[in-house]
Amino acid sequence: MASPKVVLAYSGGLDTSVAIPWLKEKKGLDVVAVTVDVGQPVDLDRVRAKALASGAVAAYVADARREFADSFLAPALRANALYEGVYPLSTALARPLIGRHMVEVARREGASAVAHGCTGKGNDQVRFDLSTTSLAPDLAVIAPAREWGMTREEEIHYAREHGIPVDATKASPYSTDENLWGRSVECGILEDPAVEPPEEAYGWTVSPIAAPDVPASVTVDFAQGLPIAVDGSALPFHEIVLRMNRLAGAHGVGRIDHVESRVVGIKSREVYECPAAIALIRAHQALESLVLPRDVLDFKRSVEQRYAQLIYDGLWFTPLRTALEGFVAATQARIDGSVTLKLYKGSATVTARSSPHSLYQAALATYSTGDRFRQEMAEGFIYVWGLPARTWAAQQPTATAPAPSAVPTAPAPQPVADRP
Repeated sequence: MASPKVVLAYSGGLDTSVAIPWLKEKKGLDVVAVTVDVGQPVDLDRVRAKALASGAVAAYVADARREFADSFLAPALRANALYEGVYPLSTALARPLIGRHMVEVARREGASAVAHGCTGKGNDQVRFDLSTTSLAPDLAVIAPAREWGMTREEEIHYAREHGIPVDATKASPYSTDENLWGRSVECGILEDPAVEPPEEAYGWTVSPIAAPDVPASVTVDFAQGLPIAVDGSALPFHEIVLRMNRLAGAHGVGRIDHVESRVVGIKSREVYECPAAIALIRAHQALESLVLPRDVLDFKRSVEQRYAQLIYDGLWFTPLRTALEGFVAATQARIDGSVTLKLYKGSATVTARSSPHSLYQAALATYSTGDRFRQEMAEGFIYVWGLPARTWAAQQPTATAPAPSAVPTAPAPQPVADRP
């Protein structure tokens, strides 16, 4: 009789390679490996072969780069999604996509469970677990790393004992994750937030110090809030992301050193490289500021913050995410135009923006000849605008002396006698 199946999110790294024999040995499950290409620099054929060599009964590989860009990165860009105002959510955005592919394979293979290699300390366990719960609540979720209690050295020993082809060594102290939208780096010396990240931790970006002394100018064209061309060359969105990663990364743009609040309640020092994400979000924000009215911009910022929090917390497959995206989509109908960025020594500065729907009118903004703003009307506007404040002030008792401060003052220091 065949063993029940479990679908494993397989990266080809140490944890997920060890998980294959562990799930068979400890849980009596046949493992079906699923690897989803979201832009990570790996040899997918080699990863698939490695999964089978590690004991998987089947191994699926899906090229989801375009799907990732169009269905996950695009709405995040339109929402200017930055967790805690800093992190563009590169890893967080990939997890629900991988989770969806895992569920699809589980249905195809008749599996009773899915599994992942996340520990009990990180955010990704929440994202994988909740994606499965939302899409297929009947499937069990198994997280071997939450159960086995092995150190990295013990995992390497376990792999060798079971004949698993694992390349892991003690040489690199870092744990990395990469996709189209960014690269994350943690562990090792980076766990001390008081220490500057060493240059060896970075892989996508040039040090701003070593970046070219001559700035580069790049122009991005947008249609309905999404980039459609770079320097006049029309490209699919995922290719624009790749091109901007190279262009901006070559000038040191996109380095992020952030102490963030994890879902599980701990603080974590994270280092990210997100050249395209930072540059494109900055350009998109500049175009929105030209086109959207102030009240829409103000309200959208609160939506953006909630949307970013929701993604970080693993709540992609929820009605709230759908509803927030509906609002964001409604704001993007007129976000058409071009934005020029100057890339220089780690910065991406907006130097020009234009749109056929621009609310900027030179005749109203200028202080020179051609000024059409009726300045004499400002006094009446200010009178009406300040009426609530004026009415409130008129009801206060007339003060004859300054009101005492509500903050107690410290006593004057007393002289200290000289000690013999």
